[in-house]
Amino acid sequence: MAYTLQIGESAPEFNLLATDGKHYSLSDFADARALVVFFTCNHCPFVKGSDEVTRESALKYGPQGVAFVAINSNSATSYPEDSYEKMIERTHEHKFPWTYLHDAEQDVALAYGALRTPHFYVFDADRKLIYTGRATDSPKDAEKITTHDLNNALEDYLAGREVAVPLTNPLGCNVKWEGKDKRWMPEEACDLVLN
Repeated sequence: MAYTLQIGESAPEFNLLATDGKHYSLSDFADARALVVFFTCNHCPFVKGSDEVTRESALKYGPQGVAFVAINSNSATSYPEDSYEKMIERTHEHKFPWTYLHDAEQDVALAYGALRTPHFYVFDADRKLIYTGRATDSPKDAEKITTHDLNNALEDYLAGREVAVPLTNPLGCNVKWEGKDKRWMPEEACDLVLN
């Protein structure tokens, strides 16, 4: 069985606390034409380097009915900067145009097979996976971006086309798992071969 959610599979359910103090589940985004779920955090240089690019995507596609949901599954034991309290601070500081959820038990990261921060998943109106991987080919340094994979996938879908490149390799720091070394990844995730 593949570790990461496969193209065509349904979005796993979640019920997580957001930085606004409310809980959110898939049903809260039922009206969206497409749903972008991405695993992120507060400390990762790949996240910090790409947040503004992600913001541009959210602002561009939000009016077209695309909802953006960020999930922080990182262990705050490994990185105190990834705590819920720091999530709230960062959201207030940056005024992100997405819902920012805390996966304290890391169950949602496991259900999706999140590998890195950031790691993006795009679901269609039926909440079937149509794209997963990176947003761009240079998340750490926006000036070096040559490919906007997330935007390309959304453009294809919104235009009624099949997504030309549905799978890319997520680029970033690995998810920080509770009780594990900071560089640990699940064994079944280590043999993934993505182009």
